[in-house]
Amino acid sequence: MIKRTLFFSNKANLTTKLEQLVIKTENRLVTTPIEDLGFVVIEHPETYISVPTLAKLSEANVAVIFCDTKHMPCSMLLNLNNHHIQQELFSCQIKSSVPLKKQLWQQTVKAKIKNQAHLLKLQNKPYKVLDYYESKVLSGDTENMEGVAASFYWKNIFNFSFKRERYGCYPNQFLNYGYIILRAAVARALSGSGLLSTLGIHHHNKYNAFCLADDIMEPYRPLVDAKVIEIISTYNDEELTTNIKAELLKVLTETVYFKDCKSPLMVALSKTTSSLQQCFSGRAKKINYPRLWN
Repeated sequence: MIKRTLFFSNKANLTTKLEQLVIKTENRLVTTPIEDLGFVVIEHPETYISVPTLAKLSEANVAVIFCDTKHMPCSMLLNLNNHHIQQELFSCQIKSSVPLKKQLWQQTVKAKIKNQAHLLKLQNKPYKVLDYYESKVLSGDTENMEGVAASFYWKNIFNFSFKRERYGCYPNQFLNYGYIILRAAVARALSGSGLLSTLGIHHHNKYNAFCLADDIMEPYRPLVDAKVIEIISTYNDEELTTNIKAELLKVLTETVYFKDCKSPLMVALSKTTSSLQQCFSGRAKKINYPRLWN
C-alpha cells in the first residue's frame, strides 16, 4: 500500500480520535486513517498539533516534518522503538567492520552512478563515460569516482550552465527541497528496519544525526533530479512555490524497479534498508538497490 503524504501550508489544527487524524481548518473538518499515512509536512508556523497526535503518528512510523521560517524542512519526528529486536540490530550495526562498510559504500556509489547514467541517457545526453567511472569504483571508493562522476553529471544534466551548490542559484533550491524530503523518507525506512540513522557507512559528522540516511539516499537522488527537470519544463517560475513543493513531494510515490518486481518508492526504501540490516547482521552481502527507471 502506498502511504499518503499530507502537506500543511495553511493554518490547521491536528488532533486524533479513534486512530484517525482529525484535520480542522477555517473551512472544513476532515479525518483520515493514521495507518494510511507515511509523511506529514507542517509548513505553516501557526499549525497546532497535539502531543497525543504526535505520539500516535510516531507509533505508526509516520515521519512528521517541520519547516523553518524560510519554509524549508528543518527537523523531523521519528519512532525510536520501531523494531522488536532493536537492541540486537543496533549492536550489529555498531560492531560492523570497516571492510564491510567499505564494500557497502562501493555498492552504493556504483548504484548511484548507474542511475545517474540512466537519467542522462533518458535525456539524450552523453552518458557512457559514467559507465566507465562505475566500473572503476573500488572498495570504499578510494579513488573518489563518485565525485568524478558527479562533476560530469552536473555539467550535462540541464540544458543550461549549472553549478551544483547547497545555497546556489536556481534550480538548486528545488533540488535541495527534494533531497530533504528524500532524506526524510530514507530515515523513516531506516527507523522501520531498526537501524540507527546516526551511524553512517561513509558519511561521518558529529553534527549530523542522519549520516546513514545520507549514505543510503545517494542512489535515489536522480529521482529528485528527474522531477526537477520535469518541473523546469512545466513551470515558468524560479521560486520555490507551494505548487512546486507539492510536485517535489510526488517523488515519494514514484515507481522504481527491482530485478523481479516494480515497487513504489516508499516500499522500495524499506526493501533497501531491510537488506542493509541483513548485511549488518551477516545474513546478506549486498544492499538491494533498485533501478530508478525500467
